[in-house]
Amino acid sequence: MQTLENDATAVACAVSDSDTSIASYATVRFNAMKHGILSRLAVLPHEDQTEFDDLLAALIDEHRPAGATERHLIEELAAIIWRKRRVLLAEGAKINEGLKSAVNSPTSVIKSAAPFQRGIGGESTDLREIMEGTPEEIAERQREAALDLAATQKAAAILRKGGPNAYIKARMVLIQESRDWWDQHVAEEEYPATAEGLAEFIRISLEPICYRLAKEAEFTPAIKAQTLGEGLRAHLLEKLNRYETHLDRKFERTLAMLLKLKELRSA
Repeated sequence: MQTLENDATAVACAVSDSDTSIASYATVRFNAMKHGILSRLAVLPHEDQTEFDDLLAALIDEHRPAGATERHLIEELAAIIWRKRRVLLAEGAKINEGLKSAVNSPTSVIKSAAPFQRGIGGESTDLREIMEGTPEEIAERQREAALDLAATQKAAAILRKGGPNAYIKARMVLIQESRDWWDQHVAEEEYPATAEGLAEFIRISLEPICYRLAKEAEFTPAIKAQTLGEGLRAHLLEKLNRYETHLDRKFERTLAMLLKLKELRSA
């Protein structure tokens, strides 16, 4: 009976000690979150303090610090992770800035993407449309551009061959959009409705545009890659990359110090 009473007393003491330990740890964790020096300084006024507190709480739960030194090292780990978050935000901002610059310079981007192609690239090209196009839309654009160019070249060939109905045949060969554009020029008396007038219109205006659109459609994958590459502007990210490497090394050293200290305490 005495043994049972002793065992019960021992269990009660163990439970009591466990409860005291849990309560004590909860207080330590709360103090580390609310009163740590780094916790107050790591978060800038425009940043989310709650998000940082959640990060710090997760690290405290993981490492369960014993003493002020371990709590400080854990706070330092949280601050390093928080600063790495800023690096990623800054990197994204730099890349977005570069993409905006690239999208606003279609002539340079397109000519760089297809450096051996003549008559490609123009200020009127909307790179946003190219960048946002789905594979199906890109394929359809390529098909339509190729048909437009082929029809324009066929009309030019008919006009070169000549004949009594050359003008009518050449005009009908053009796709509807090109035909409407031609009719508009005729209505505005910019060209005469003759074989000679249509031939000049095709040579000066229509065929160069059709060729450019066909080539831009053909080289769309290369243009997208060039735009993304110019937007990256890796040379401007070098300082950020060096800073991120510095933070990685600092994190490794701090974590090693924390683990070594815990090892010494347990010994």
